[in-house]
Amino acid sequence: MSNEAPLWNGTPSQVINLPIFVIWGLLFWLVIPIFIILWKWLVVKCTKYELTTQRLKTRHGVFSKKMDELELYRVRDYKLDQPIFLRLFGLANITLQTSDKSTPVVVIRAIPNGEQLRELIRNAVEDCRVKKRVREVDFE
Repeated sequence: MSNEAPLWNGTPSQVINLPIFVIWGLLFWLVIPIFIILWKWLVVKCTKYELTTQRLKTRHGVFSKKMDELELYRVRDYKLDQPIFLRLFGLANITLQTSDKSTPVVVIRAIPNGEQLRELIRNAVEDCRVKKRVREVDFE
């Protein structure tokens, strides 16, 4: 089996917190909104995505860290979502439907160059399936 090599890594954009920053920023004089803004910023800052030739790793958590791994050959479908708010900033969400029991849906949120990343994931999934000799079969 070949070694695992990194293909891409990134973090979500803080733009997803913009409405919260604006609303709570107007109430900054109450002091508590400052802590809410800081917490929301930390949650996004501590979320990291790493795509390798075999897995998609998602790390998140501020105090308690958690890492989810998705074997690429388990990805069944890809969806690129660009709501108007994210399109204004050139960002997108990628949703992966998987056959994994622990994480049937994985969302990579607010990332730049979403179309290129979706294509990179698609190619990596196909390469991984060929190397492992795995096929996705749907039974209904």
